[in-house]
This record gives sequence, structure tokens and C-alpha cells, in this order.
Amino acid sequence: MPDGLLADEALTKDLVGLISILNVNCRVAFQDLLDQMLVTNPDNPVACIISDELFHFTQSVADHFKLPRIILRTNIATTFSIIAALPVLRQKGYYPIQDHPNSDGPLPDLPNLRIKDLPVFSTSNLDTLFQLIDQLIMATRISSGLIINTIDCLEQTTLAEFRHDFQIPVYPIGPLHKHLTETCNSSSLLMDDHGRITWLDRQAPRTIIYVSFGSIAAMDRSELIETAWGLAHSGQPFMWVVRTGLVRGSKWVEFPEGFEDMVGDRGLIVKWVPQQEVLAHPSVGGVWTHCGWNSTLESICEGVPMLCWPCFGDQSVNARLVSHVWRVGIRLEHGLDRDKIEWAIRKLMVGQEGEGMKERIEDLKENVDRCLRKRGSSNQSLNNLIDFILAI
Repeated sequence: MPDGLLADEALTKDLVGLISILNVNCRVAFQDLLDQMLVTNPDNPVACIISDELFHFTQSVADHFKLPRIILRTNIATTFSIIAALPVLRQKGYYPIQDHPNSDGPLPDLPNLRIKDLPVFSTSNLDTLFQLIDQLIMATRISSGLIINTIDCLEQTTLAEFRHDFQIPVYPIGPLHKHLTETCNSSSLLMDDHGRITWLDRQAPRTIIYVSFGSIAAMDRSELIETAWGLAHSGQPFMWVVRTGLVRGSKWVEFPEGFEDMVGDRGLIVKWVPQQEVLAHPSVGGVWTHCGWNSTLESICEGVPMLCWPCFGDQSVNARLVSHVWRVGIRLEHGLDRDKIEWAIRKLMVGQEGEGMKERIEDLKENVDRCLRKRGSSNQSLNNLIDFILAI
């Protein structure tokens, strides 16, 4: 890659452009490195290449060495199906979203989604985006298979359609985090504060709403204020992750005057916590999330219903599935407003509709657990993947 490439601020803000350039500039270096590995380790040959779907250049390198390439997708199959459909949706005027007069309207052939649920990509050049999509689809069709961080019980129909359309082996081995052993290091990007778990130990069962918008999503100062007052007025105990960088343009977070006095011991503000441990804690009865796929999947695995506030990328797709397909959460729409937040928290945590969500997500949790057991779908997919690699 040319020196200084990543220093171009405009480029780093255009994620699609950056990925496209990486696909061009990394191929030769990767091929040279792999060639060196094969030459220096003749007794330990490379069985296959496993690479992220976005790095489609690895397919040409795999072809050069006559190696199988298996794609790794860390998000759900539904989003891939939507991305594959985007060129047609663009021709019909459904994309970009802002160009359509009725963003609340349904999508053709995608009945569970609305136009406004389509994924949003960081780019100023749609032609580059659709060129990248074409290359991803082409590389997928000629690959040797797809590993995907999803579960058959969540996306059975979509996975069947994918297998039919692409005619390649598909290995839904998710949830990936459940395959980690106790000796594995935490996958957290930030330093966990395990000491805060003792605060949860003092709370009543299923009363805490855990609030976390992940490690990347950010909000404006006005959104922070609405969030703070919504939590305060809900009357519900909460643990709120307020990390560095959560508020755009601020190095630290200043809460509205009177907020901390009103909340008192009912709320706990933390910089970062071990999320899986928090979600599994018996005092946690709900989670307010940005609906990144990892967080969504972790919430399902622990049987915690969700309040959804999607921010970018595929998060709107995930939120729609949570709220209207699996029906295990509520989606906040049309901006953050303290009254709507208060209403949604109470509905999720103490309302009758929230009780139904808790029952449904417990059922989902049990289905996921079954998929991970011996002869379950995820367990069998993992065994099939291992057999495939060993047979190469």
C-alpha cells in the first residue's frame, strides 16, 4: 500500500473507497507473502484461504495458487441478501434511500423490511459502492464456501435461499463467541471493568436495563441529553456505558445539570464492562443497544430483550428483525426524544408487551442452545467445515 494512504482524512471517512483501494493495493503483497510461506514450509502446506468477504482480492490469490478460498462473514445472511439485491433496487428507485418519496414503504421481494431499513454505507461515490458489490458477488459465486456467524433457527429461509442462489456450501456456525473457551482472551476492544459487576450483584432480578452503543457508534450532545433524561424519568435502574468518544466532538461527557442528583444510586455510569458477563447477570432484564450484530447475538444468547437504536451500516436491518420478525425488542425511531425513551423503557421492562418479548427471547435462547449442542445445526456445520478442510 502506498505510504500515507491511510493518512488521507477524506479517504478514511469513505469506508467503501478505502475498502476498494485495499483490494487493489493488497493483492500483490498478500500473494508474495503466501508464496514465501509455501516455499519456506514445504512440509506444512496451506490447506485453504479463509478471508473476510470484503477482501475479494484474496480469491484471485487463491486461484493463482490453486487453493480453495472460504469466505468468512461475521454478520447475518439477511444483510448479504440485501446487498446482493441493491443493484436491482437502485434501478427501481429504492436506493439511495433519501431519493425515495416513501422511505416507510415496503421493499419488493423483502417483505419484512422497509426502504428505510436498507443498510447505509459510508461513501460519497455510489458507482464505487456498486462496483465493489459486483466484485463481492462474483468472488462469492466462485468461492469454495461461506462461514457465517448466524444460526439456522434465526435465518432458516434466508440461508436456504442463499444456498439455492449461490450453489456453494454454507456453514452457519454461529454464535462465534459461544465457541470460545474459558482460556481465550476477551474479544473486547476496550479495557473491561469487572469490578462493576458487584453493583449488579446488589440489584433485584431482571430490573436493570443495560445501555451500551458499542465501541464505535457516537451521538450528538443533544442526543446525550435526551438519553440521560429518558433514563432518569423512566424510574428504572440502569447501567450506562459512557465510553470516551461517545459524544461527537467531546473528549469527555458532561451530563445535564440535575441528572446525577435525580438518578442517585439507581443508575451506574461506567466506561466499559464485560458485556457478555453483564448480559448474563440475573439482575439484567433488558438492553438498550445500537444493534450491531455481535451485541444483538449476545443479547439473544442470554435471553435479554432489546431496545434498539440503530446508527449505521446493517444495524437497521438487525433492528427490524429484532422488533418485527423475531419480536423480541422495541425500535426507537425518528430521533431520540426523552418522552419516547421513557415510554419505551417502561414498555420493555415492566409492560405487558415486554413480558411477551421476554418469553419469546427465552424461546430463541433455548433454540440457540440446542443448535450448539451435539448434532445441533451449528455444531454440525462446524464439523462439516472441519471435515471439508481436512479433506483438501
